[in-house]
Amino acid sequence: MVTLILFIILLGSIIFIHEGGHFLFAKLTGIYVYEFALGMGPKLFSFKKGETVYSLRAIPIGGFCQLAGEEGEEEDLPKDRTLPGKKPWQKFLVMFFGAGFNFISAILVLFFISLVWGATSTEPILSSVEKGTPAYEAGLRKGDEILEINGHDIWTIDDISLYLTIADTNEATEFKIKDKNDNVETYKIKPEKTKVDGEERYLYGIGMVGEEQDGFLASLKYTVVKTGSLFKQMGVTLLNLFTGGIHLNQLSGPVGIYEVVGSQASGGIASLLYLFSFLSINVGFINLLPLPAFDGGHILFIIIEKIKGSPVKPETEAKFHAVGLFLLMLLMIYVTFNDILRLF
Repeated sequence: MVTLILFIILLGSIIFIHEGGHFLFAKLTGIYVYEFALGMGPKLFSFKKGETVYSLRAIPIGGFCQLAGEEGEEEDLPKDRTLPGKKPWQKFLVMFFGAGFNFISAILVLFFISLVWGATSTEPILSSVEKGTPAYEAGLRKGDEILEINGHDIWTIDDISLYLTIADTNEATEFKIKDKNDNVETYKIKPEKTKVDGEERYLYGIGMVGEEQDGFLASLKYTVVKTGSLFKQMGVTLLNLFTGGIHLNQLSGPVGIYEVVGSQASGGIASLLYLFSFLSINVGFINLLPLPAFDGGHILFIIIEKIKGSPVKPETEAKFHAVGLFLLMLLMIYVTFNDILRLF
């Protein structure tokens, strides 16, 4: 029950912030907002203040900010109160700042974490190498700095996790290492297949725990580096998803997130806040992709409007996004089904 409550609060706050960004800039630019909803499905309760209905819906996944003109021409409103009636830069602000608010909130929370609990060093230096493991047998030792993995430059601890995750476990992974004496060597290490809590894992035997640092400047550096790392993770993950390095069945949806919330809760408030930042950047990044039904899809039409000098018909854009929404729902069903299968 505690995990469920935390899941709803965590996901609900990310969605609220995202839709709040759209809502705020819609109001600032004078667009009529029919409804601001948190959740999907049937209404649990709602109230109207001014011209907007505020509602809480039964399914705690998703939400929306219904703007005038999104689905076609509005006959009962002046054109300048609708989304299509606004200038391209105004429409861009409305569409961008859903993700923009996610990014801002994630950065602020990361900074708060580092100030209160200490900033963790992000340098890619091994904190431990277990004896008898593939990494130890190959010659890696505590204090070694990882420069490259499979030809990819390594700048942070997060880069190590990222490139080991997408590495082909059927082949040896190439590590370029600088030891304490500044000697640079290349090692090929094949991970050992093992089971942890009933799940198959591939073990190299290396530990990556950064040292804690205190102070404003350390917190600022941590926030900048960690934010960059999270954006890099999303970019590399999506690139590998399209190139086949990562498969669709490796993605997680709401059920997978629920599991992660449960495991992170045992790590305390700092772990949950970090998960909030991680998911916020994920949500913002994905929403800015130039695909149907995403904010990035709307921004794509704004760019097209700017190039051609006239807007695309709202009805045409609405159909484009409707098809995208249908495909997105199919993907969500597929991902959720795989999440459920992984539970058994």
